[in-house]
Amino acid sequence: MNAHTSKDPLHGVTLEMQINRLVAQYGWAELAARININCFKSDPSVKSSLKFLRRTPWARAEVEALYLASLEGKTAPRTAPAKKADTPAAEDPWGNWRGGKPE
Repeated sequence: MNAHTSKDPLHGVTLEMQINRLVAQYGWAELAARININCFKSDPSVKSSLKFLRRTPWARAEVEALYLASLEGKTAPRTAPAKKADTPAAEDPWGNWRGGKPE
């Protein structure tokens, strides 16, 4: 008889196991940069992270996605920091004015 094998890559993997692996791979600071949640930023611990992630489905989905990406060898993109404006029009408050620059 064939044993049932699950195609779900998270089958048998607890949330605690996922967090421990991600912390070992990235560290708390990098984890906070990749997933912008306070339980990774402010006094991080596995216990506080588990408590928050169990109550917050969207955050848990982010952690699971990063965990799966780390298993596949993919690097999930970091949360991009705010970019500085590179265009002179953005630096000049009158640059977007349709009438041109006032004299």
